[in-house]
Amino acid sequence: MKTTYIDVHTHLNLSVFNDDRDAVTVRMQEAGVTAVNVGTCKTTSERAVALAERYEHCYATVGVHPCDVVATDPDGGVSDSDSDGGGWNYEYFKKLAEHPKVVAIGEIGFDYFHYGDAAETVQYEQDIFTQQIHLAHEVGKPLMLHVRHKRGQRDAYQDTLDVLKTEAEVLGNVHFFAGTVDHAKAFFDIGYTISFTGVITFTKDYDEVVKYAPLDMLHAETDAPFVAPAPYRGTRNEPAHVREVYKKIAELKGLDEEVVRSQLTANAARMFGIVS
Repeated sequence: MKTTYIDVHTHLNLSVFNDDRDAVTVRMQEAGVTAVNVGTCKTTSERAVALAERYEHCYATVGVHPCDVVATDPDGGVSDSDSDGGGWNYEYFKKLAEHPKVVAIGEIGFDYFHYGDAAETVQYEQDIFTQQIHLAHEVGKPLMLHVRHKRGQRDAYQDTLDVLKTEAEVLGNVHFFAGTVDHAKAFFDIGYTISFTGVITFTKDYDEVVKYAPLDMLHAETDAPFVAPAPYRGTRNEPAHVREVYKKIAELKGLDEEVVRSQLTANAARMFGIVS
C-alpha cells in the first residue's frame, strides 16, 4: 500500500473496534492511511503488536499510560477488557518493544486531569515514566508522550520537560498537544515534536500553537476512537479521518494541503521510522 497519510496515534487495539476492525482497516487502506496503534497497558500493547503483525499498514507502540500506572484509565477503558491496570514490568515490555514494528515507547508521561497532582501520585507516575524512558534508551526507540493537567493545577508539561531533560537520551512526540506556545517552544528546543487531533477542526483554542509551530515539528493524529473531527463529530473516530487534521493544519498555516501532507508524513518517517 502506498502511504498518503500517517496517523501517528490511534487505538484500533481497543474493543470498540472488535466488531468491524477489518472494515476500518480497509477504509484506512483505501484512504492511503498508515497508523500507529498505541499501547496503554499490557493488554492493549499486546493487541497493538498483534495488529502490526496482521496489517501491513499498522505499526505499534508499547507502554503504560500514566492513568494505568495509578488505576484503570478512565478514557481508555471502553470495556473492562481494554485495561489491566497497567501491569508495568520492564522485562515483559522490553520483549514487546523489540518487535521490529514497534516504533515507540508509550503512551507515557503525566496525567493530573483524572487523578490530580498529589505528591504521591506525581512521584509514582514519575517512577514508572522514568523506567519506561530507560527502556526506550535500551531498545533505541522514541517516546510517545501523554501529558494532561487541569487549569490551576501543577504544570504537567513542565514536569514532563524536567524529567526529559534529566533522563531522556531519545527523542519523542507529545501527543494530543493542548499546551501553550511557550510549552511547545520548550519541547521544540529539545528536539521533541507535537501532534494535533481533530479537536483543532472544531475549536480555536490551539490555533496560535499550530500557526507558531515549525511545520517540520508537527504530526497529525486521530486518537481514535475519541475526538472525531468535523464533519464526523458525534461518531466513533477512525484513522481514515486523519486527513481532516492535515487539512486543518494546512488551513491554519495558510499552506497548500499537499505541502503539509508531504512534510508531516516525512516528519513521521523521521521520528518513528515509518516508510511512506
